[in-house]
Amino acid sequence: MGPLQYQKELRLREVRRLMLREYLDITSAAMAVGYESSSQFSREYKRLFGKPPLRDIRDLRKGFGTDILENGI
Repeated sequence: MGPLQYQKELRLREVRRLMLREYLDITSAAMAVGYESSSQFSREYKRLFGKPPLRDIRDLRKGFGTDILENGI
């Protein structure tokens, strides 16, 4: 993995963390890590995690249960 790919993955993982742990909405989380284009963000997110952002976060919350996420486990 090259440096740009690595940086992109770090940004996407941080967006995911912000949405799960900080309960930021997609737009705010994406902007917080430097994305300006929502379509580019959604494409890259789906490419890395296999699902669009809303569905991924919903499925993760459902799979782990909200108390687990709120307690930081």
